[in-house]
Amino acid sequence: MLSKRMSDAPYRDFERPGKSEAFGENGMVATSHPQATIAALDILRAGGNAIDAAVCAAAVQAVVEPTQTGIGGDCFALIQRETETAPTALNGSGWSPAKADAAHHRARKETAIDPRSPHAVTVPGSIAAWEKLLADHGTMDFARVLAPAIKFAEEGCCVPERLARDWERQTDKLKANPAANAIFLKHGKPPRPGDVHKQPLLAATLRAVAKRGSDVFYKGELAEHMVSTLQAVGGLHEVEDFAEFVPEYVTPISANYRGYDLWECPPSGQGLAVLSMARVLEGFPLGDWNPMGAERLHVQAEAARMAYAERDLFMADPRTGAVPVKSLLSDANIGKLRGAISLKQRIADIKPFVQVPHRDTVFVSVVDRDRTMVSLINSIFDDFGCGIACPNTGVIFHNRACSFSLEEGHPNALAGRKRPMHTIIPAILAKDGKAVMSFGVTGAHFQPMGQVQILTNVVDYGMPIQAAIDFPRMFAMGDTFELERAIPDEVGAKLQAMGHSITRPVNPLGTAQAIFIDRERGILRGGADGRRDGLALAY
Repeated sequence: MLSKRMSDAPYRDFERPGKSEAFGENGMVATSHPQATIAALDILRAGGNAIDAAVCAAAVQAVVEPTQTGIGGDCFALIQRETETAPTALNGSGWSPAKADAAHHRARKETAIDPRSPHAVTVPGSIAAWEKLLADHGTMDFARVLAPAIKFAEEGCCVPERLARDWERQTDKLKANPAANAIFLKHGKPPRPGDVHKQPLLAATLRAVAKRGSDVFYKGELAEHMVSTLQAVGGLHEVEDFAEFVPEYVTPISANYRGYDLWECPPSGQGLAVLSMARVLEGFPLGDWNPMGAERLHVQAEAARMAYAERDLFMADPRTGAVPVKSLLSDANIGKLRGAISLKQRIADIKPFVQVPHRDTVFVSVVDRDRTMVSLINSIFDDFGCGIACPNTGVIFHNRACSFSLEEGHPNALAGRKRPMHTIIPAILAKDGKAVMSFGVTGAHFQPMGQVQILTNVVDYGMPIQAAIDFPRMFAMGDTFELERAIPDEVGAKLQAMGHSITRPVNPLGTAQAIFIDRERGILRGGADGRRDGLALAY
């Protein structure tokens, strides 16, 4: 029924700006950067599978979208083959240094980790995660898959418009670190749209990884250079923190939404919040309401506010303490949350969200000829992470440790060799044990809310994939309620009358990519977000 509804949807208005849905038969790639999409599609056309293509795309983006991602960041992935009834999940997020201690920061009267400090840096997990995905599920070696990224690092790539705009906004951060200034600014200036940017240091690092594998990154001279860089500015990192890190296969979690199984990575990721929102929303007739109406947006907001509040109380690294996944998704708890929602008035007593927002990540969706589906996400958290770059390797470090709490006794409190609550979450939607959609939305804390909007746009409203991505978005968390400018003022006024405080975001809300397997027609349908420079292509 879902694919029929999408097939029967009216054509978009071709006189208005926008994109048409992408179609293909054999394989499809959707990313937020055209060069990443093209490189990954070339991998598929050369005989590689979806895993090879996804890692290739992520590596290219680590070069050509440095505000969003890099090999100094983390990676999560979901993979589902035609013969499997559930996806395989990989947690490729790094841990904190063994010497990390929340009490150290509390003694200095700090209430949060400085996002521009070395204490915000956990061990980068991406390289190890990519290697493990290729070794266990791919058909090509690191050298072949990393070749396009190495080429772009050496020869350069034109900077697209949205990336140039975000880059310019981080000029002061980059100037504050000599290595970052040298790598990402030219005479103290960021690139303009269309400028070619090269990263020869990063090219040499990627070339070493392609030749010698991840050991050179985590155990060899590259690790020594990175640790020295962090220690020089006060970091507690040791070479052992890098050398002993490994990514981890985890058991994915799921919930049913209107007959579809929604799959997410488990904690330490925040996918649990998506499942909670979806289960709460299933009790409301969203499809009967205007998709841009106040009723829908209000109910989504209330479900999100409660899910985020639970996330902030319970989400943490399960290796250091149990996270009550089953209890939070139980009928009793979901019923309690659903029953708390009034269709007329905002809930007043949900604890406001207090963390600093972050919005910088890339999401990759790939489906190959065999209908293997990959949902992969890679991130350095803030724009250019913490802003600290290694002058020997060209690696700029993420600041994922900012997601730790410094509160004594909190499940997500900073401690040694611990992973923080993580915001990056790939998703897969399945029907009758078969994967039907790989999707994800960037934007850190916005990601669960963004995923739910894509999900309901497709399932409840039957929107084509590109239309579901293009549709105006909202973000509600704590006392925050943001509406993109495409949502009319009169809708905002109705929401304000319900008690919401409405603002317009400075940046567009997140970036989405998705691929849908239309099994009735034997084709692939996909879309990529125009809020960045996304592109979905198939062959």
